[in-house]
Amino acid sequence: MSTNRIWKTTSIISMALAVLLVVMVVLVNTTGLKSATWLRVLFGISALNFTLRAAVPLILGALSGILCERSGIINIGIEGMMLAGAFAGFVAKVATNHWPLLLSLLFGVLIALAVGGLMGLLHATLSTRFKMDQIISGTVMIILATGFSSYLFDRNAIAEGKFSAVHIPFLADIPVIGPVLFKNPPITFLTLILVFVVHYALFYTRWGLRTRAVGEHPRAADTVGINVNRYRYVNTVMGGMLAGLAGGFLVLEAVGQFQEGMTAGRGFISLAAMIFGNWNPFGALGAAILFGYTQALQNELLLAGVTTVPRQFISMLPYVVTIIAVSGFVGRVRPPAAEGKVYETEGGKD
Repeated sequence: MSTNRIWKTTSIISMALAVLLVVMVVLVNTTGLKSATWLRVLFGISALNFTLRAAVPLILGALSGILCERSGIINIGIEGMMLAGAFAGFVAKVATNHWPLLLSLLFGVLIALAVGGLMGLLHATLSTRFKMDQIISGTVMIILATGFSSYLFDRNAIAEGKFSAVHIPFLADIPVIGPVLFKNPPITFLTLILVFVVHYALFYTRWGLRTRAVGEHPRAADTVGINVNRYRYVNTVMGGMLAGLAGGFLVLEAVGQFQEGMTAGRGFISLAAMIFGNWNPFGALGAAILFGYTQALQNELLLAGVTTVPRQFISMLPYVVTIIAVSGFVGRVRPPAAEGKVYETEGGKD
């Protein structure tokens, strides 16, 4: 079966499942069906709210991976970049607790973006200039962020306040869908907007065309005057910034505080969403929502007091679904052809 036919089939299936989900959500939340515990767990508004909240860092992480890998740089260090962004955002927020809340939060976001970008720059430098194996370089990012954040973390420090939900007039009043999509904090809205922006930039701009050329056939790109390694640097830095923003989301919008290792494998799930989405922003969005939904189910089952299934098995659900999704599709998707390959110009200089 051809790749186009596979993705046409999966697109139809995805659309059918999406329509079925919307129908079930509307029915369960507007009729007497919501009295059924299992239906409320599967299709309740709280489950959908948690799905979106859980999906946001996965979406940002997947977009980070797409920007890096579309230009030919493998980035398994998203987990470390997320953790570094979370820690940096926390430190910035604690240091500016005496500022007006909104200004302090925005400063925390900027610092998370900056630190994520620096991590991306380090990864790009190790991978491109020093020609380190990109898997090893990404692993270094994870170890570096984990070690530094654990060593420097002050357990007595407290970040005061976090982003609150923004109510979009009229749209937020739409039954069922309104509270889920149009009543969210700023980073959530920004993440959804970024999916459209990255997709448009990647497939409908000159920068996107050159980025994809660099990731598919760098030699051909070089012959027409495209600076291959410059594009790889720029894309990896931007990818690091998105991963840093994902970490900032955890501290400044979701939890409100920093915890050691709080990313808890989200960077790796983001990579799975990127692969499952075939290195496409909208595909990654769908995959991230799927994985976020499994986390929501885990949360809803525990809140509903379901005891027929051991709690440990419920906690495993997001990771099991990730493994199944990637193992089922990894042979059917094709990464950028030059992914992970060091490129040298004809003169031997980067």
